[in-house]
Amino acid sequence: MMGEEGLEMIEKMPEGEVTDEQIAEATGVMLNIVRRTLFIMNENKLAICRRERDSSSGWLTYLWQLDLSDIESHLAKEKKKLVKNLQMRLDFEEDNVFYTCPEGCVRFEFNDASECEFLCPVCGEDLMFEDNSLMVDNLTKRLDELKANN
Repeated sequence: MMGEEGLEMIEKMPEGEVTDEQIAEATGVMLNIVRRTLFIMNENKLAICRRERDSSSGWLTYLWQLDLSDIESHLAKEKKKLVKNLQMRLDFEEDNVFYTCPEGCVRFEFNDASECEFLCPVCGEDLMFEDNSLMVDNLTKRLDELKANN
């Protein structure tokens, strides 16, 4: 959900209510990544945000605090989504024949490749048959791993 830098931020985040600037300073993670991660976590109810208005300036300060009490259900939901997406990709890879440009411009399913007469529409090179068995094997292996770790 939040990437490696987001995880790094969570691991190093100070305890209690803190501002996004304090989090960035304490963790060494760039402020824009801290803010993006906090908003993702807030949307998923893993972080709590409280606003305070400065009475003299009128500025709003956002104070953040982690709430990882429901992390297990969120992880289970994300895993289910990942399994579903990987299965869809595996089905797509198994059910189709692919042709690619040797220059890496395009990857087509057979029907689309035949419509352009097996020539790359970008650079004009002959499209080559792609053996996607390694992709299928990797997807299958990853799905098996995820399903085994219930």
